[in-house]
Amino acid sequence: MNISEIVSLLPWWAYLLIGLLVVAIWDIFIQKKHTIKHNYPIVGHLRYWLESIGPEMRQYFVANNREELPFNRIERGWIYASAKNENNYEGFGTDRDIYAHQHLFVKNAMLAYQIPTNHPNTEDPYFLPCAKVIGAYHKRKRPFRPASIINISAMSFGSLSAAAVEAMNNGVLKSGAYHNTGEGGLSPYHKKGGDVIFHFGTGYFGVRSKDGNFSIEKMKKLVEENPQVRAIEIKLSQGAKPGKGGVLPGAKITPEIAKIRGVEVGKDVLSPSTHKAFSTIEELLNLIENIAEETGLPVGIKGAIGKLNQWEELADLMKKTGKGPDFITVDGGEGGTGAAPPSFADHVSLPFSYGFTAIYRLFQERGLTERIVFIGSGKLGFPAKAAMAFAMGVDCINVAREAMMSIGCIQAQVCHTNRCPAGVATQSKWLQAGIDVPLKSDRLAQYFKTFRKEFLEITHAAGYEHPCQFNMEDVQVNVDDDYLSSDLRRVYRYQKDSVPFNGMQSLKNCEHLGTLPNKN
Repeated sequence: MNISEIVSLLPWWAYLLIGLLVVAIWDIFIQKKHTIKHNYPIVGHLRYWLESIGPEMRQYFVANNREELPFNRIERGWIYASAKNENNYEGFGTDRDIYAHQHLFVKNAMLAYQIPTNHPNTEDPYFLPCAKVIGAYHKRKRPFRPASIINISAMSFGSLSAAAVEAMNNGVLKSGAYHNTGEGGLSPYHKKGGDVIFHFGTGYFGVRSKDGNFSIEKMKKLVEENPQVRAIEIKLSQGAKPGKGGVLPGAKITPEIAKIRGVEVGKDVLSPSTHKAFSTIEELLNLIENIAEETGLPVGIKGAIGKLNQWEELADLMKKTGKGPDFITVDGGEGGTGAAPPSFADHVSLPFSYGFTAIYRLFQERGLTERIVFIGSGKLGFPAKAAMAFAMGVDCINVAREAMMSIGCIQAQVCHTNRCPAGVATQSKWLQAGIDVPLKSDRLAQYFKTFRKEFLEITHAAGYEHPCQFNMEDVQVNVDDDYLSSDLRRVYRYQKDSVPFNGMQSLKNCEHLGTLPNKN
């Protein structure tokens, strides 16, 4: 009897034992990297496997509905149901501890706002544009009023997949929102008809000269060739990792990404921690004015908030010169889609509510709030959170992770590994093939529409026609045991300035209104 005949007669469990013996020999005598596997052969593999699926086990079997971070199951469930136009209500009262620290209360009026019969929201319950026009104060050639108060925050093609970016841009076209490109440049997937805010950072991708500096000529050409670009945003810092640059490995730079970003295929690209185009606040103001003059577009800045001395210098120069950004995006330190070391994500920059109030108060003291459209970002994609932000002085909000969830993100928290199981934050062709672009674009559009409808209902319950009418006394927050609850005015020690508002009909008639939703 030869060896093959003997092997064929072995029972199945013998093969299993032989396999385990081979693994044990490997663990004990060959591999040197893992002490646990050496000391506990075979069993050590089970330990590492269980650790690898720990987040999923906690997410689905261990954590309660309100326990997870950054978004708990109730929050994710509301976004998923809203995006699918399903029932997003909850019954039998709230399961949230409404006496907990930082819990919000929106104060309802005794008599809610009644919508007149000829009101724009009678025809369209989702109609909710920004009350301010971006670029109006500085008389830019192409001012812009966002047609939606909720929009997509800066997320690059490269960070997100082509299918995800395309679904989002189709979604903003269907919902009347705008789409921020992120600092990876304007890709073909951003050009599906939705309004776009072109965003650039220290790498100047898409408007980059051969030596890695900012090119105003490339910026002018980009704007001339892409009329859907409605504004330009300069990134000073972001909530996930303010003041930290990054490296895009050459292995990830495909010919397509290289063309979009204006870099070389296969060569590492550095995003420095600071800008080359300016090094002082005065130079930043000059850059803003130069871009606005050459392109005709409103120009704004985005930053995570920490020290205020340079922001104070900016405000003082704005008051002195009459120059300045048309909008300021305040990014909360809650982090976002950008991968970052835990030390940055957990500790560097202020969370949204602290950072925004510091900035708003600073500009308010100098009488500058009328000039600026304030955009907030930092887990604001829920109507009650948005009401708080508008009460503080926000004019629009941007959402990133909430938009990702509306097209299928499951909060696997592996965005930085290129293994996103939902195909959203990966360049794997196989994984992103699971994204049905028309379906997912419908879901993002429906999430935005549902958000605006519910936000309007909260606004009407508070006695107002538009969220811009919220003030600091309309929202109350639990502070602590001996100062249990107080309105935002007392907590943050200011009252927002009133926003000029002449009714929804005047917003609908505005010639500078962004692209309205596609009703087909």
